[in-house]
Amino acid sequence: MSDDDLFAAHAKKRLESRGPLAARLRPRSLDEVIGQAHLVGPGGALRVLAESDRLTSVILWGPPGSGKTTLASLLAEQSSNAFIALSAVSSGVAQVREVIEGAKARLGEHGQGTVLFLDEVHRFNKSQQDLLLPSVEDGLLTLIGATTENPYFEVNAPLLSRSTLWRLEPLSRENLEAIVGRGLAAEDAQADEEAIDLLVGSSEGDARALLTTLEVAVALAAARESDADVMIVAQDVIDARDGRVLHQGQDEHYDQVSAMIKSIRGSDADAGLYWMSRLLEAGESPRFIARRLVILASEDIGMADSMSLVVAESAARASEFIGLPEAALILAHAVVHLATAPKSNRVTLALGRARQDVREGPLSTVPAHLRDGHYKGAKEIGHGVGYRYPHDEDAGWVAQQYLPEEIGSASYYQPSEHGRERNILAWLEESKRQGRLKSDDEEEEAPR
Repeated sequence: MSDDDLFAAHAKKRLESRGPLAARLRPRSLDEVIGQAHLVGPGGALRVLAESDRLTSVILWGPPGSGKTTLASLLAEQSSNAFIALSAVSSGVAQVREVIEGAKARLGEHGQGTVLFLDEVHRFNKSQQDLLLPSVEDGLLTLIGATTENPYFEVNAPLLSRSTLWRLEPLSRENLEAIVGRGLAAEDAQADEEAIDLLVGSSEGDARALLTTLEVAVALAAARESDADVMIVAQDVIDARDGRVLHQGQDEHYDQVSAMIKSIRGSDADAGLYWMSRLLEAGESPRFIARRLVILASEDIGMADSMSLVVAESAARASEFIGLPEAALILAHAVVHLATAPKSNRVTLALGRARQDVREGPLSTVPAHLRDGHYKGAKEIGHGVGYRYPHDEDAGWVAQQYLPEEIGSASYYQPSEHGRERNILAWLEESKRQGRLKSDDEEEEAPR
């Protein structure tokens, strides 16, 4: 063993005993991984590929603290390849070229492949990602990229096509409680039920953040206790997070979510902001709040103000990108917009009616004139025959049967007189008068 290897081994040993709790508890085998059982549990796809030494380039997509870095190193250890780690935040083209040259030398001199773990791969620009393509394509490098962003938006299509995408699920409450148990055992400490509930609830599903909070809480509890037994209580967790926690039980959590949604639905922006703030101060994930706002934009506002969905979806992406505390401002923007927007649940009702006909109505078939008529022989069997192309008409519309004959002239979407739906309602009524659509008197009773 060289002096450098000996020094590295000693450093690693010291870190294992003195490093941050999250580093000390990093799993040393796939069996120690908590969560992601669909990937690395018994029979999981990634586990099978790694253990059979057939691992190919992959992109690991998941929220912070879900185990992307840990999985990357464990997958590499299962194979016979060397493991090189880079962060796209601090690395550039020069570092990538060094890795590629090192991989060539390693393969030529020792017959050993190279696994490159690239954290935050979405931070690499197009030219940096393109630099990896030849080496990934010919197998010189096995790339393991990790990202919290949607790779379909952030990773170049050629690089993505040469990799297999695996999605990591957010850690469940059971997963996080198991991690707390490991952390307490490692720190030779205990915690009461309320403290554990706070640790899990304030972690936002991030195992690393959870263990960091736990480590600080242990130190605070040890300083407070006079005996050898360290017992963490709720106040230790609150102090460890600098007061950025309000305790709430599970029932209260869902009650507050319900209060926020109902306040926005009721057009009370002030109440919506209050309940959103309560949730954030209690440690709720901005991601969870953003999801609820996106749903509300279609469920309770819909076509009365279609921009509300755009605002809510933009807020969800922006808050994910920016993070707390500034993400609270973005969510507040969305809450005020949604609360002050005109309301309509007619899209929700229309979807319910359509689903009911699909599930309970007669078995229906696609009308012949609407079927695909592009392939050879389609017209011989009547597919696409008789279809009238609306853009060929001066009016830009064609009155023809679009619903299955078995459904008849069912009317699912019935706009209200709120917001933009007032204009849609007027357009539909005018369409009926001009014969674009059947009038209510002409409509046959649709099955329900």
